[in-house]
Formats: sequence, structure tokens, C-alpha cells
Amino acid sequence: MQLRKIMVIDDSEPDQFFVSILLQKLSQAIDVVQVFDGQEALDMLILPGNQPDIIFLDINMPGMDGFEFLEKYSKLSAQHVEVVLLSSSENISDKKRALAYDFVKKYLTKPFDISLFDELGYEIA
Repeated sequence: MQLRKIMVIDDSEPDQFFVSILLQKLSQAIDVVQVFDGQEALDMLILPGNQPDIIFLDINMPGMDGFEFLEKYSKLSAQHVEVVLLSSSENISDKKRALAYDFVKKYLTKPFDISLFDELGYEIA
């Protein structure tokens, strides 16, 4: 799958900056949509034409956390964008809980590593 648009849901500005810079170094053609909480992401995802190719999601965020986002997102429609969780938590129960959703493809601990794309079979546009 070729990635052209990636949504990053993370309340941490430094983490957002790091992921965006890394992705932009891979390809200037990639559109990185930065969202700072789960509710903002849901509000964007319900609009036509706002579907990214993949979502990177943090778990621990104020307001709507990553698990609340996953639960609400699972009810939005029958088709879901693949989600990769990026978390500082190495808690096995968090990982099992996240991977229980069929659209969650990977649970990774931070920091983000570009080898993820090869591992999942993605190409950057």
C-alpha cells in the first residue's frame, strides 16, 4: 500500500514534530495531518475526503485517550483506516486491549522508527 496521507493523533508537540519531520524526510509528497486529541480526530474523520491512509495513535492523552478513540472509531463505520499505536507504555494489557480491534495493526513503544513501514508493507508516496 502506498501512503500519501498520514494522521498523527498525539497530545505531545515534541512527538508530533519528531514524527512529522521524519515522515517529511522520507517524502515531501506525504501529507501529515497533526491532531492533538481523540475527539478532534473523530470530528475530522467523519468529514468526507478526510480519510488518511493510516493513523498513528498515542494512548495516553488528556480528554479522550487512545482507547476511548478506538472504541468510538470502531462504531463510526464498517470500514476503518489501519491504526498503529505509538505509546510510551510497555504494559502487556494495554497491548492486548489495543490489538483486540481488528483495524489496529501494530502496537509500538516510542520512539517511532521508520522501519515500521517496511515491516507493515507500506510505501511512502
